Amino acid sequence: MFVVALATISLASCGSVKSITDKPVPTMETTVSMTQKKGAIGEEQFNHWAHADLVADTIPGMSLAKAYKFLEGKKGVTVIVGVIDSGIDIEHEDLKDVLWTNTKEIAGNGIDDDKNGYVDDIYGWNFLGGNGDAAPEQLEITRIVAKLNPRFEGKTMENISEAEKADFKKYQEYVEAYKDASSRHFQTLARMEQIGANFAAVKKYLGKQAITLEDLQGINTDDQTLKTQVGDLIGLFGRGLDEDAYLDYYETQKKNKNYDFNFDGRAIVGDNPEDFNDRNYGNGFVIGSKEEESHGTHVAGIILASRNNNKGLQGVANNAKLMSVRAVPDGDERDKDVALAIRYAVDNGAKVINMSFGKSFSPNKEWVFDAIKYAAEKDVLLVHAAGNDNKNIDVKDNFPNDSDDKVTEISDNVITIGALSANFNENMPASFSNYGKLNVDVFASGVQIYSTVPKDEYAKYSGTSMASPEVAGIATLIRSYYPQLSASQVKHIIMNSGVKVNLQVLVPGLKGEKAPFSSLSKAGSIANAYNALLLADKMVN
Repeated sequence: MFVVALATISLASCGSVKSITDKPVPTMETTVSMTQKKGAIGEEQFNHWAHADLVADTIPGMSLAKAYKFLEGKKGVTVIVGVIDSGIDIEHEDLKDVLWTNTKEIAGNGIDDDKNGYVDDIYGWNFLGGNGDAAPEQLEITRIVAKLNPRFEGKTMENISEAEKADFKKYQEYVEAYKDASSRHFQTLARMEQIGANFAAVKKYLGKQAITLEDLQGINTDDQTLKTQVGDLIGLFGRGLDEDAYLDYYETQKKNKNYDFNFDGRAIVGDNPEDFNDRNYGNGFVIGSKEEESHGTHVAGIILASRNNNKGLQGVANNAKLMSVRAVPDGDERDKDVALAIRYAVDNGAKVINMSFGKSFSPNKEWVFDAIKYAAEKDVLLVHAAGNDNKNIDVKDNFPNDSDDKVTEISDNVITIGALSANFNENMPASFSNYGKLNVDVFASGVQIYSTVPKDEYAKYSGTSMASPEVAGIATLIRSYYPQLSASQVKHIIMNSGVKVNLQVLVPGLKGEKAPFSSLSKAGSIANAYNALLLADKMVN
């Protein structure tokens, strides 16, 4: 749905790659304390604060300028980056020059020329169906409860057979989870309906089809109900929300299908989402809806927006080509779509795949696990956002993940990213970011990140969805300039070259509780492009 001192680690060897030792790399800045503050960053530069250098700028960025200085004179190879997301505006001025194209496919002929199972997949594949349509969906918990309602709705433990008691108990837990997730949405709808009734009553009283703040302030009545309604609307107008703004917001809320038991999000797709062998669905229209699906465009720009066209921003990685895989709806993604999206990207040459999405329930997680293992077999690195629920995912469920028990990884090709703010103080972890000493690998910039959005525009978004592509960009740089390194080695280079900071920080979601920043992730550090390239170079040379 729409996160050091160099230690000895064991990395599988690949080609001429050397093993890593505990000897520090010269000039690598691995530990920073609160007293190490130098320089300042300008207002324009702050749009790109994620690229800053912590020592020079006092902002916990990735030292990108130093990274490119280090790369001067070196030649890299092209790396295909798969972005599994909501849809990407591949016509954007800052993305159109960095697109992967399937040269084995002939556009528009309706034939699967390369026999990869996908017809006319020129720039990637759209598993959500439609041509320029938004893709609303339920949350996974809504789908689970809707599926179980015919068996259990209205029943109690007393009238359930012994054989079904265990399933019924799980159903009750799912219903509570659904209520927790949906309560705010339904409260909002009820409030919007109340405001609508207030507008209707006041317009009837005034005999007008449109009302202004002056109209409201001029009403003098002894009707207490009407007085309350007028006061409510005056408060609304005082916050800059007139009737048009109310109607726009109400329509947006009504379109939300996340909690609608009766909505069929697959009608536009046409497949059976519970049959993994039913794979003949979707199309090559990867953009999605330019009006509503900016998430994927923003994510893609962070990784590889053109660095030499003097427009908008510079992505983290050069020598990169964007493969767009549309699989994330406005709601929770389907396990089947995620698994097939990973396999599509792998089979078509992606070496780094960004996955800025997640959910709390995964009924067919084994499909995704198998896809992750498949990517590992093909030496592909998956970079995943840790999630924005300010929870400890060593304890709470968060999918997709790379461990069925939250302890043992199923493979060594997934790196999970928590989000940082630009504050070099106790507020450094983003207040929304998930964390976990076992299940979050490293942190990166994720608050007010400037990047591409549809129609040649730019915007600042926040989320672990933004932190993940920062690291995907670093991984792409390593895979470009040091292609000898395996996906597993790239993962551990990023983790072991990060910058540790000696800070007590506020733990997201724990209301003022503090802990060492190093305790929030496995690496306990901030991903750093410069250090990562130094370490990669040391391993290869």
